[in-house]
Amino acid sequence: MTLTEKATSAIKDYFESKAYGVCTYLAEKFNWSIPKLRNSFIYISFLSLGSPLIVYFLLAFWLDIRSYLKRKSIIWD
Repeated sequence: MTLTEKATSAIKDYFESKAYGVCTYLAEKFNWSIPKLRNSFIYISFLSLGSPLIVYFLLAFWLDIRSYLKRKSIIWD
């Protein structure tokens, strides 16, 4: 494997674990197909000139905050 293949693989792995977390979470929660949900989101974003991106970022922010709140322990325990 060449250096560029390793770099593109690392970037792809990063984006799949971080950027696609919202689609993965929604697909697992509602028992939908992950690739179909991702493709649908991409197509809807292009057709509506990117307005679903706002919803996506809000959901990503909410999931990120939620994970921090779950890890945080209470001081008085």
